[in-house]
Amino acid sequence: MDAAEQVRKFEEFFDTHYRAELAEQIRKGHDFLAIDFSKLSQFDPDLTTVLLEDPENTLKAGEIAASSFGSGRQPTGFSLRISNVPEPQRIMIRDIRSKHIGKLLYMQGLVRQKTDVRPQVTSSRFECPSCGNIIPILQLDTKFREPTSCGCGRKGKFRLLSKELVDAQGIVLEEVPEQLDGGEQPKRMNILLKKDLVSPMSDKKTNPGAKVGMVGILKEVPILAKDGGKLTKFDLVIDANHIHPMEEGFGDLQISEEEMKQIKKLSKDKLLFEKFTKSIAPSIYGHEKIKEALVLQLVGGVRQMRKDGVATRGDIHILLIGDPGSGKSQLLKRISVVAPKARYVSGKGATGAGLTAAVVKDEFLGGWSLEAGALVLANQGICVIDELDKMDKDDRAAMHEALEQQTISISKANIQATLRSETTLLAAANPKLGRFDPFENIAKQIDLPNTLINRFDLIFPIKDMPNEEKDDKLASFILGLHKQEATEQEISKDLLRKYIAYVKKNIVPKLTDEAVKEIKKYYMKMRSSGEGDSSYKAVPISARQLEALVRLAEASAKLRLSQTVEKEDAERAVELLNYCLLQIGIDPATGKMDIDRITTGITASQRGKLHVLKEIIIELENLVGKAIPFKEIENAAKEKGIEGAQIEEFIERLKRDGEIFEPRQGFISRL
Repeated sequence: MDAAEQVRKFEEFFDTHYRAELAEQIRKGHDFLAIDFSKLSQFDPDLTTVLLEDPENTLKAGEIAASSFGSGRQPTGFSLRISNVPEPQRIMIRDIRSKHIGKLLYMQGLVRQKTDVRPQVTSSRFECPSCGNIIPILQLDTKFREPTSCGCGRKGKFRLLSKELVDAQGIVLEEVPEQLDGGEQPKRMNILLKKDLVSPMSDKKTNPGAKVGMVGILKEVPILAKDGGKLTKFDLVIDANHIHPMEEGFGDLQISEEEMKQIKKLSKDKLLFEKFTKSIAPSIYGHEKIKEALVLQLVGGVRQMRKDGVATRGDIHILLIGDPGSGKSQLLKRISVVAPKARYVSGKGATGAGLTAAVVKDEFLGGWSLEAGALVLANQGICVIDELDKMDKDDRAAMHEALEQQTISISKANIQATLRSETTLLAAANPKLGRFDPFENIAKQIDLPNTLINRFDLIFPIKDMPNEEKDDKLASFILGLHKQEATEQEISKDLLRKYIAYVKKNIVPKLTDEAVKEIKKYYMKMRSSGEGDSSYKAVPISARQLEALVRLAEASAKLRLSQTVEKEDAERAVELLNYCLLQIGIDPATGKMDIDRITTGITASQRGKLHVLKEIIIELENLVGKAIPFKEIENAAKEKGIEGAQIEEFIERLKRDGEIFEPRQGFISRL
């Protein structure tokens, strides 16, 4: 099929299928048109065969046809973008060979690195000083070419009249982990993007960490030797033709009118929360309260920017601490599938740099560049961290800023940057000894720094205690799953994702007076319930929990598609927080709520007793001298109502804090 025939066929194709779209693109001033491969294939199979075998020239013919279409107002250099390429053209990066050079291919991958957008010369015009002849040169190679001779016989020294520039950018595409066999290292490929593929809108789709599908033409690039000659080895690069995101953020999900009707109908449902709770993880038995919290977490509260420039986060962070085999990881995996934008990380395989950002050597431009970590890549989404307790202490410390300030600051290798990480965190961990001790206080068994625990809005302990009735139901449920009795999902995964995306994007509820009253009532009631003398009164809940209540209430209102937070939303938030605090925030000595149990690891009643013990040591020092026999301390402490085991625990704590030491066995001295 010759070029003229191809142009004629493309003109006919545009006339029958793409007249309106082409007119619309021209009206908007765009110089590209996306065409569906399957439509072209139905119109003329021969043309699609030529397109796959010789894409470069066939696309040129299509572009000429598009440019000459209609009134002739089109910009020159019109581009055709091919989407929906057939299955045989889909290839993995590792399977690309020399026979594929010049062919149209489709591949998927993760964007690992990305250069800045820079202009590139596509064609240039030279003038011969001797005869005034104009010589056009197409710049297809990586090196800038000049004409070697003119028709009048002149060689060299031609004057450059003009050059055409297009925006170009390089990205590195890496294979998607799901497609790999075990033990294989993901392969990488350099991709060249030009023209509209680097427009500001397209640019967002190819940010590092994005998962994309891409159609392009495979080309070879000569590798230059040190002396300027070419090597026999060639490098491969893909000239991208069309690129589309595989993993949408909240903003990219397209919601049709039909789906909008379903969303509106679902929001009016009386059993809205029950349906969501059942759909969030249908293959996991029980844990209703946790599932309800996870639904609210996916929706999130409202991020507020105060007038003084301080931002208050709207993301709800949740920590699940539980016995092995209680379904934590399953819940986490399910959330990473349902959330429209999620990153899944496991504790031992994550470092501080992998979570926040790493400074790496830039292969394209030389120098250093930033590679974003999981918490940054999940910006506006959710980051799921399993096995949080198995992470190194230093790596965990990297998360502090990301959780509360929602930024990540980097100052390494002459790079000073602050990255946004408006990310919701869902984490899971095991208790200190691997399993909960039923006779020990739960807060003591959480082996995480108090500063980190304090940043989680909700903490759920998941205990696996034998219970005949519950075990019977659980066994029936799990064995039913193995019999392929699929649990019916109330809301389909697709609708679930779109509902969450719509809510996050469009609903910004405001607190009503009733809701404020309800939250304040609970807060005041809890604060006044602290026991003990005024100086060592237990702190039942702190202002951080007050903010958590507001976020949970906002999320509840968002889920109902309501622009106001009503009393029922505040009640739901109070119920959830109260459920968590009852599990882990009770001081065993007094039976009262005490937030210090979680945030500082020592209760108010213990703090009071510790102070009493210190006073006993000071009194005895005045009586018996510097070295105080341990027996004396024990007798005096028992009179004040401190038990034997507790005395030893407090003495150990004071030794660790460096307030006392043991000069010889059985004696204590103050430092």
